[in-house]
Amino acid sequence: MAERGLSRRQALRLGAVGGAAFLLGINLRTASIAAPDGTAAFAPDAFIRIATDGRTTLIMPQTEMGQGIYTALSMLIAEELDLPLAGVTLEAAPPSDALYGNPIFQVQATGGSTSVRAYWLPLRKVGASARAMLVAAAARRWQVAADSCRTEAGEVIHDASARRAAYGTLAAAAMRETPPADPPLKDPAAFRLIGRSHRRLDTLHKTDGSLKYGIDAMPEGVRFASLACSPVLGGKVARVDDAQAKALPGVQQIIVLEDMVAVVGDTSWAALRGLAALDIAWTDGPFAAASTETIRAGLIEAGRADGNVAVDTGAKAKLTGDGVISGFYELPLLAHAPMEPMNCTVHLTPGRCEIWVGTQVMTMTQRAAAEEAGLTPDRVIVHNHLIGGGFGRRLEVDGTRKAVRIARHVDGPVKVVWSREEDIGKTPYRSVYGSWLSARLEDGKPVAWSHKVAGPSVIGRWLPPGFDGKIDGDAVDGAVETPYDFPATLVTWVRHEPKGVDTAFWRGVGPNMNVFATESFVDRVAREAGRDPLDFRRGLIGKQARARAVLDLAAAKAGWGGPLPPGSGRGISLQYVFGTYLCTIAEVGVDDEGAVTVVRMTSAVDCGTPVNPDGIVSQIQGGLIFGLSAALHGRITLSGGRVEQSNFHDYRVVRMDETPRIEVHVVKNAEAPGGIGEPGTVSVQAAVCNAIYAATGVHLKRMPIDPALLAKGARA
Repeated sequence: MAERGLSRRQALRLGAVGGAAFLLGINLRTASIAAPDGTAAFAPDAFIRIATDGRTTLIMPQTEMGQGIYTALSMLIAEELDLPLAGVTLEAAPPSDALYGNPIFQVQATGGSTSVRAYWLPLRKVGASARAMLVAAAARRWQVAADSCRTEAGEVIHDASARRAAYGTLAAAAMRETPPADPPLKDPAAFRLIGRSHRRLDTLHKTDGSLKYGIDAMPEGVRFASLACSPVLGGKVARVDDAQAKALPGVQQIIVLEDMVAVVGDTSWAALRGLAALDIAWTDGPFAAASTETIRAGLIEAGRADGNVAVDTGAKAKLTGDGVISGFYELPLLAHAPMEPMNCTVHLTPGRCEIWVGTQVMTMTQRAAAEEAGLTPDRVIVHNHLIGGGFGRRLEVDGTRKAVRIARHVDGPVKVVWSREEDIGKTPYRSVYGSWLSARLEDGKPVAWSHKVAGPSVIGRWLPPGFDGKIDGDAVDGAVETPYDFPATLVTWVRHEPKGVDTAFWRGVGPNMNVFATESFVDRVAREAGRDPLDFRRGLIGKQARARAVLDLAAAKAGWGGPLPPGSGRGISLQYVFGTYLCTIAEVGVDDEGAVTVVRMTSAVDCGTPVNPDGIVSQIQGGLIFGLSAALHGRITLSGGRVEQSNFHDYRVVRMDETPRIEVHVVKNAEAPGGIGEPGTVSVQAAVCNAIYAATGVHLKRMPIDPALLAKGARA
């Protein structure tokens, strides 16, 4: 899939097909990409190929990691191209920011709940343009007006003469047509796919076991490696006793590098056994004294600074005197713990590097491998696979770098797989965060609101052009823009990089902190004002009618105000993040020992045009469970620079018997789509904590939930 020079006709086609997409951030540097086997007769751009037998291939620019994006983006193309959804075959895009850069990030990345938002118009334009070219080819063949033809189910139809032609039979002729400069999109009233629920395209292949993840890659002659890195950030290898490991059957090679050790075996079991048999001594380095306490102390100290101003509409002067309420909220370190273990298969040969991996960042992965292999990026071939859970972990390329470093010492392909303990103990973590909020009440309403948040700039490291050095947009997301119309607002941000751990994006990113803090504090202020939390929120919503709609719908479906058993409560979380309005209402019970049972969660979501409603429901359900795991159990702790958790026995996720009844109600409208992969996760903590507040009178400000604070004898 190498880029090629453009002929004059290709340049014209690029301008017409790619023009609208380019304005939205897609740079279609080449007009067409041929199929590897040369069978594509119609390849008008970098995204569509149609063979003479009618097979249609969508070159998928985003990575599937369980969020259903393969299905949703296929629906956009198939809708405008008038193809049945089952008629689209998918192929993962090769690395190319120029061709496949996410229009929002400008790099080839899947994350931030951006996939449908970013490609809603570009992919529809691509499909509409291709359809117009096919119609033009049929009209020319039949010598009729193009507007007298229509399309349906992969065919061009001329009703007046009862003629029809399948796309495959028109493919070669269509390639000679000039694309329209601005192809008209379908009227939403004519949608056949968008807005209707469809089964995911990958479900069958998951159930029959034929779908391949990164960990399933098995190039010929592959060997297996397991690795151990320094348990303390920045630590080094001091000594390795490998006598016992070398004696084990199947152990082929032991690789000792400056900061890690790897064992290569003829099976994965041999590599794991060999690693376990090693006696490794480490030099801990500068963070040997890092602990949960030192990291938290650093956060508190950072919060003493004023910070950089993100929003200032005159709140500071009003936050003095009587009626001022203040609160501090904090979140702990968290690991991603995706179910598919971290893995990367590498084959290094002179002047060439080939990689098999599941990654959210194709071009970053390619560049990282090139740097470690001492090659230029064009000498690195990346085969991207579906991902068994990302959550932000696979936005990082540390795994690829380590795998390539190991592969430099191995003759032939090597599959490097991280144990669960290795990944949980040495991953880049979601950072600690802190939020300091204040509000001043007059006549039962807030007249001023301030929110100071402290945390790292992950964007500053991950995508430096996205950070201006003053305000990290992700860090203040959910604080700068809320569903409420406060008369005066002050939002500030303090950059704080915790010492002793690396930090990364984690599902829900900055809004995890800011929505938890905002919505928890809204409940606190409402109760100080003697108001019902639902009515108080309705009074704060001004112009944002969509926020009020999801609030009222969730409240009605959850039975807000209805009777509850003793020791029970309901709590609200309302948000506008990722371009989506969402309200979640949690119902909990708290026993005398402080144990929390989440009985029910009811969500109403308005993400604009719901491309695949069933997929939206699934994503909210999954996000709620992911967020509930963090609220009830999630915490990474350090002692002596070392992470104390190692696997799911001490880094818990919600189990089946803890899972509440979940209801998701999707609001349908014609607005542009918002993101859906992360909003559910974000809404959980405040909803559950506010329900606990209603049940016990205890206002929790720190995650995860501590039953000791809720025990009947400990309640104030």
